[in-house]
Amino acid sequence: MKIFNTLTRKKEEFIPIDKKEVRLYSCGPTVYYFAHIGNLRAYLFMDNLRRVLKYNGYDLKHVMNITDVGHLVSDADEGEDKMVKAAERENKNPFDIAEFYTKEFLNDIKKLNIDKPEIIAKATEHIKIMEQYVKKIIENGYAYETDNTIYFDTSKLDKYGVLSNINIEELQAGARVDFDPNKKNVSDFAIWIKAPKNHLMQWDTFWGKCYPGWHLECSAMGQYHLGDVFDIHTGGIDHIPVHHENEIAQSKGYSGKVSANYWMHVDFLQVDGGKMSKSLNNLYTLEDLKNKGYDPLVYRMFNFSSHYRNKINFTWDALESAKISLNRLKEGYLKHAEGIEDIEDSLIKVYENRFLEAINDDLNMPVALSIVWEIIKNPVKSKKLKDLLIKFDNILGFNLNDYTGVEENDYSDEIIELINLRNKARENKNWGESDRIRDVLIEKGYKVKDGKDGTILEK
Repeated sequence: MKIFNTLTRKKEEFIPIDKKEVRLYSCGPTVYYFAHIGNLRAYLFMDNLRRVLKYNGYDLKHVMNITDVGHLVSDADEGEDKMVKAAERENKNPFDIAEFYTKEFLNDIKKLNIDKPEIIAKATEHIKIMEQYVKKIIENGYAYETDNTIYFDTSKLDKYGVLSNINIEELQAGARVDFDPNKKNVSDFAIWIKAPKNHLMQWDTFWGKCYPGWHLECSAMGQYHLGDVFDIHTGGIDHIPVHHENEIAQSKGYSGKVSANYWMHVDFLQVDGGKMSKSLNNLYTLEDLKNKGYDPLVYRMFNFSSHYRNKINFTWDALESAKISLNRLKEGYLKHAEGIEDIEDSLIKVYENRFLEAINDDLNMPVALSIVWEIIKNPVKSKKLKDLLIKFDNILGFNLNDYTGVEENDYSDEIIELINLRNKARENKNWGESDRIRDVLIEKGYKVKDGKDGTILEK
């Protein structure tokens, strides 16, 4: 298995620290508002990586954080805390804001059939862990205090900017006039902040009433759950120049080591060829897609049209194409499920090897999906090919095994009423009425099966 490592800027063979268990950390959401589809691309990539690792036989210990304090409007040390700003916007307690939008986010990833990480780490539940992390950085000589902030001192590092190759001299020359005069270096960043008296989120700590810096949260929680060095760290490419650089700096200040051996980053989703923005009114959510008639799994299919390290351009026409593709995939799967022909085991093996080669080549899903289409279009309709598609669906995540040929919203009101009547007849053990309604449904062009949840129809 090969993956592109941002740290070394090349594709490398993946060699885990432990031969059986892979430890990874993913930067999760700041839960101050609904996630838009650009945000969700990062978690579809995270899910794809999880599935490929599991397909290769690895067990996973995966941490994803929930940022519910400390993330300022700027990724640097400027502006209001996003959670506090959201609380003021909605006239609610910031903890209530966090609870509501965390639930919404977890519902979104469930709708996308995203495999949930083993550990969901909320920042506000790890304040004491972060406090100990800060103390160790101070003890190691990598931090200094100002009147209201403990800053990380980047000048103590052998190099700052290992992910993005930041030129510190150019950064210094481009510093704004209002650069904080209490900072020793322009690249220094806040790890612990004294809370103003009226600040809505603050904790009793060794330095008085404080709250953590955003960058520190991920470093401390990653170290606590996964150790000083783990296998993979994931996030969006927007995390490279600030957030992830600062995470690496902190881990060096804490343990003298870079926290992850492999750093993987997903590129941006664009809308109509440009950036998403509130001013353009194109920050679409899954609910927006649903209101236009698109199941969340259609958006999942859309994302497979581009490699994760390439930008992907969202348009409604492209989403419609993804919807058509997903329907064709399901229909093709059903034809193989109903097939009675045999097929050579050697061809099955060829398909398996090619698919594995594609997903193990830095998660190359466009190529992997092209192999799936070859199977769908194979003129031989065989249950062996159906079983192969089910195996590949461990990566695709479309729940093909649950597909019976008719989506619920394809039923007319008349058919829905007949299903409900038949289910009621079966509950009452009125088998004659159940059989009568079954015959009516057959006349209307459906196969009728009985499942644990009641009547199941196939066209």
